[in-house]
Amino acid sequence: MTRFIARAATVALITVVAVFSCTHPNAARAAEPFGTWLTEDGRARVRTERFGSDSTRLCGYVVWGSKPLDENGTPKTDRYNPDPSKQGRLQLGHQMLLGLKPNGEGHYEGKVYNADNGKFYDVSVWSDEPATLTVKGCMLVFCASQVWKRVTDIAPGQLQGATNAAGGPRSDPEWTAKAAATGNAPARKGQPTEGTATRPK
Repeated sequence: MTRFIARAATVALITVVAVFSCTHPNAARAAEPFGTWLTEDGRARVRTERFGSDSTRLCGYVVWGSKPLDENGTPKTDRYNPDPSKQGRLQLGHQMLLGLKPNGEGHYEGKVYNADNGKFYDVSVWSDEPATLTVKGCMLVFCASQVWKRVTDIAPGQLQGATNAAGGPRSDPEWTAKAAATGNAPARKGQPTEGTATRPK
């Protein structure tokens, strides 16, 4: 009798596991990291989406900022960019995540651009649940993570258009061209190749 009960319990357990696996096929997989996210400090909203010519990559654009104006009351520009030709472009709408590549852990890795200082840093991005996005930046052996929250409303001043269309953010043409040719984000002269991701404004 005891042996029969044990076998019945085992069968029941296997059945429950099988049903759960069939009804929740993605339960053990990471959530899709696409959407619009509010940064941990609330200073920016970043829209993440697939890279146009390579759907395996992840791009991100700043579509809203809590303080879009500088000390003179004019829209903030990318004034710290080491490329003088880009220092006059607006911070709002610039490409922040530069075509991150997926790795074997379900994360996306690559470079993030920080318009606050005009530098590029190593970054890893992933989503464990639909409501949050984890962004981890590293400098040498030091790493720090932020958790961004998904938002579905539209904040005043938020860019809503498609990327590179009217009313939308802009992809970085130079990075896009080099990424398509080499499969990697460019390393421009005078820029660091690693560091800690900082929050956009």
